Amino acid sequence: MRYAVHSYLGVIGYDWDGRCCRRVVLGDEDALPPGDDGVADWLAGYLRGEVMPLPPLAPPATPFQQRLRAALWAIPWGTTCSYGALARRLGSSPRAVGQALAANPLPLLVPCHRVVAATGLGGFAFGAAWKQRLLLHEAGLEG
Repeated sequence: MRYAVHSYLGVIGYDWDGRCCRRVVLGDEDALPPGDDGVADWLAGYLRGEVMPLPPLAPPATPFQQRLRAALWAIPWGTTCSYGALARRLGSSPRAVGQALAANPLPLLVPCHRVVAATGLGGFAFGAAWKQRLLLHEAGLEG
């Protein structure tokens, strides 16, 4: 089922199957109110600026995506990492990292928004405005 949390950042939708979160969709206006589940709790904590234990998540599709998740979770709240630096950590190319980030089905929970270009914001599957709001939120600034 698709549920949503309404916040000052915008609507954050998520798919919860009763066992794990399968997808997060930013800006989803057509979802049900939040469920009584770990994702709703995590999102509430995130919006309060708290680092919370992750709810159960759908497994990554590939071993590279598993390594990417671990690298993204290592980027501290309120900080960023460049595509190039992340690629070096993973022994990959910035282009491959960017493509894998674009395919991330769990933004926020797997914080792909913390990866930026060497000379600017860089891309984000839900657009630059969402990425900017998330980074400002994590920096403690109003989005």
